[in-house]
Amino acid sequence: MDKVKYELEIPIHASPSMLYQYISSPSNLQEWFADKVNSRGKMFTFEWDGTIEKAELITKKTEDRVRWKWLESEDDESFFEIKIQVDALTKDVSLIITDFADDEDEVEESKQLWENQIDELKQTIGA
Repeated sequence: MDKVKYELEIPIHASPSMLYQYISSPSNLQEWFADKVNSRGKMFTFEWDGTIEKAELITKKTEDRVRWKWLESEDDESFFEIKIQVDALTKDVSLIITDFADDEDEVEESKQLWENQIDELKQTIGA
């Protein structure tokens, strides 16, 4: 079954360079994204309530984006990406989240989960 791709744009009051640190380094990801985050090269291990998920870092572009591929979904095209977007005119900063849900019914729930995670990030960095 094909997964359903969705995107979320969340405004955030923070500098792109600071945000990049929080979306790319394991220690900073651990402050808002998962209970524990470890990395060995391109392999990342995320832990939530004792559940471990492994992902491979696919793209890492300084002050722009980070993209991972869950190892459990190797046989499909899914990934999750956190991109920093700066409006050229207003200089407003947003995070663009691209992710995949297993089916249409899970999209709203997945978006809500991301919004909660980004709220946690905003609290962490005081944005």
